[in-house]
Order: sequence, then structure tokens, then C-alpha cells
Amino acid sequence: MWIPLLIMLREGIEAALVVGIIAGYLRRTGRSAWMGAVWVGVMLAAALSLFVGAALQFAGAEFPQRQQELLEGVIGLLAVGILTSMVFWMRRVARSVKQELHASIDAALSGTHKNQAYALIGMVFLAVAREGLETVFFLLAVFQQSPSPLAPLGALIGLIMAIAVGWGIYAGSIRLNLGRFFSITSLLLLVIAAGILAGAVRSLHEAGLWNGLQAVVFDWSERLPDDGPVGSVLAGFFGYQDTPTISTLGAWALYLVVALTLFFRPPGKLATASLNHDPAKAQPNA
Repeated sequence: MWIPLLIMLREGIEAALVVGIIAGYLRRTGRSAWMGAVWVGVMLAAALSLFVGAALQFAGAEFPQRQQELLEGVIGLLAVGILTSMVFWMRRVARSVKQELHASIDAALSGTHKNQAYALIGMVFLAVAREGLETVFFLLAVFQQSPSPLAPLGALIGLIMAIAVGWGIYAGSIRLNLGRFFSITSLLLLVIAAGILAGAVRSLHEAGLWNGLQAVVFDWSERLPDDGPVGSVLAGFFGYQDTPTISTLGAWALYLVVALTLFFRPPGKLATASLNHDPAKAQPNA
């Protein structure tokens, strides 16, 4: 439950900030009448995300067992790749996101009236759909590797919280240190990604595509089973497996070493920039 909640909260707040920046800029420049087009773009992006998620889920359910494992492995690898690139992309471009969105709005609204509406809808759609599709792959990977009846509830709670926080930031009633929030959640997401990667390697083995390094490193299935109360929590957050193989444990450890080394490297060496830590400057309508 907690992993889907964290993913939806993080991705939902990102999407809410994008919409908030767009809405704030339109309001500040006297173009609030275009908000209808913004909401059309948001709804189209949400519809696409739901469609892709449902299609992958239903398609996978119809596959034989081996093909299901293959699909789970592929989705897991895609989720890790997208999640990792998203974390480091955000660190690199965080300071320029607002300016880029403002420039995109001005470009979209520079044509004829009819073309302006389509251009603005398309711009909002692409901006929000990126967040939505990222979330779809993360959640599918989590749902497949750690099935739980509470997982969808956690995702729904995270979405509601994200909408509430996004609206509070836009309205000025919530002042959130966005730099610290995204740094902490980015770190947690990298740890979660390591677990998803380990699960993807195991799925590829069960699908018959990866059969190397299958010796079991340790067997804690009796003392700390990964489907028990504590083990399931550790599995969700850290990718814990009670009988890990060399390949799954090695993939988990290697990913964490590389990702965390890059994450904690000084920004000057990584050529990245964190979000502005001034809460007042982080407001979408500032």
C-alpha cells in the first residue's frame, strides 16, 4: 500500500505543479479564458494513462504463465529505466521547468485562435501525459511484483493527497519546500527501483530468458519470509527476497551503488541543479 501511495503522491504533485505553473501564468498574463483548453489536455492525458495501464493489465492476464513472467520482467525493466531517468532529469532541469513551460505557452498562443486552442491542448497533454505514463509503468511493476488488495487503495490515497497538495500550493495555503520533498522522494524511488530491478531479473529467469548466476545466496524463507508481515514491507520498499540468487542480489546491489553514487555526487560535478529551496519562489503562481 505504501509504495503505490508514495509513487502516486510524488508523480501526482509533479503533474499538479505543471498544471499549477500553466494556470498561474495564464492568470497572471490575463489569459485565464484558456483554462478550458488546459483542462481538456489534462483529461486527455489522464484518459491515455488509464487506457495504457488497463490495456497492459488485461493483456498480461490473458497470457500463459511464462509470457506473463516475460511481460512482468519487461515492464519492470522499463519502469526502472523511466524512473531513473526521471529522477536525474528532474535534478538537471528543475530550475528551468517554469521558464520552459512559460515559453511553450507563449508559443502555443501565438497563432490563430483555432490553432491556439489545439496547440495549448497538445502542450498540456504532452506535459501531463509524461507524468501519467511514468506512473502507469511504476504502478504496474509494483502491482505485479507485490500483489496486494490494498495497493490500489494506496495509489488512490496518494492521488487524492497529491491533488490536495497541488491545489494548496497553487492557492498559496500550503508552502512546501519542494527541493527537500523531491530530494527525499527521489532517494526513496531509487531504492524502490533497485527492488523492481531485482524482481524483473527474477521474472526474466522464470520466463526462461535468463538462467545465469542462479545460485541462492541465503535462505531466510523460514525466519523472515518475503510474504510475511515484515518481509512484505521490506520487499515493497527495499526489494527484499527471502531466497535471493546471485543475479537478483547482484542487480539490486549494483544498481544502488551506481545510482546512489551519482545521486549524492556534488551538483557541480554532476552538472545538475536542484529545485529552488525558497518556498515562496516555488509557488506555481509566483
